[in-house]
Amino acid sequence: MQRRVFILGSTGSIGKNTLEVIRDFCAQRTRGVARTPTAFEVIGLSAHRHADALAAQAQEFSCSAVAITNDANNAVFPAHCRVFRGAQASCEMLQALARRGDLVVVAIVGAAGIAPTLTALAQGCDIALANKETLVAAGSIVIAEAARNNARIIPIDSEHNALFQCLKSSSRFERGFADVRRVVLTASGGPFRKSTAEELTRVTIEDALRHPTWTMGPKVTVDSASLMNKALELIEAHWLFGLESDRLDAIVHPQSIVHGFVEFLDGSTLAHLSPPDMRTPIQAALTDPQRFDGPSKKLDWSALRALEFEPIDHTRFGAISLAHQVIVRGGSAGAVFNAANEIAVEEFLARRIRFLDITRIVEATLERFAPASKRASTTLSLEDVFAADAGARLYAQSLAQSSSFIASLATPSRS
Repeated sequence: MQRRVFILGSTGSIGKNTLEVIRDFCAQRTRGVARTPTAFEVIGLSAHRHADALAAQAQEFSCSAVAITNDANNAVFPAHCRVFRGAQASCEMLQALARRGDLVVVAIVGAAGIAPTLTALAQGCDIALANKETLVAAGSIVIAEAARNNARIIPIDSEHNALFQCLKSSSRFERGFADVRRVVLTASGGPFRKSTAEELTRVTIEDALRHPTWTMGPKVTVDSASLMNKALELIEAHWLFGLESDRLDAIVHPQSIVHGFVEFLDGSTLAHLSPPDMRTPIQAALTDPQRFDGPSKKLDWSALRALEFEPIDHTRFGAISLAHQVIVRGGSAGAVFNAANEIAVEEFLARRIRFLDITRIVEATLERFAPASKRASTTLSLEDVFAADAGARLYAQSLAQSSSFIASLATPSRS
């Protein structure tokens, strides 16, 4: 059996790890020791930049096509590759080459992943999703498109993939999971787990990028430091599994061994454990529902001494409370939340705002465009999502550039 695969965002951390998993399977088959009956054929790759790295990947995996949105250096791609360029390159590649039943790994960062995900679903492709923002901003649209085309969405995030695996024990394996009391995501706590509110006012970019467990890109690493990534993941879990806010929770687990819990109505709780290695959930998504040996780390039970858990301090990390508000408010609240966070993180990385201003800007933007007093009830369109996204970005940008607004934020958010 052969599975055709597209990897969007192949030069990023998730993309590279996906190719490593496929490379390992290919090497085993070459040596005649096939770990899986499925052979993976990489049809297309995409990247925003790093065109030279994309060209090298395309050469190694004999890809039929590549998509590059920002090829400033006019890189030379292999002669056998069809090259798509520009803002819509990934969508154009999928429209030209994707077939029903193909697997599309969406590892693009940010709202840029929405259009390619919808394009892949419209082609009847299954999605291995590593892009939180797609479901956060346009969850209702994406889930409906998957259902319309009988396509699967398998999460690659370690926490959501853990929940996905645990939920297979549900007697009602369908959206909403009637026999599930709640699901719990775990968070490493980031580099500031033990920092006081006063210490958080002095956080630098270098501090925020020093994650104790994971190696990730700068945006995701900053999100982890502010726990904004866990907020995004709670909203994503709402759409992936059809669970409302009161059945979603998060807890700090610094060892990053337990990635998620599922509590059932009968009092049973299932937990998923694995070393902090992104190749594990990636392989699980690629080979689901089967399991095979692979390149990821394995648990060393002889070295495992303790697993710690502690509640999240919502006073120091207001992002979690905001996530629950987004789920309750519905409508375009997710798009607003995501857009404001993307802008705030960009401003922080550019050293124009402080670390704590990230959550404050997101909170102010959310209140401006999706106030707590208004529960959205209308059906969301893609145009609504993009309009909310654009408006929230402009507003968040204006807040980041407003010295009076930033100066007024002398105390942590009350969220």
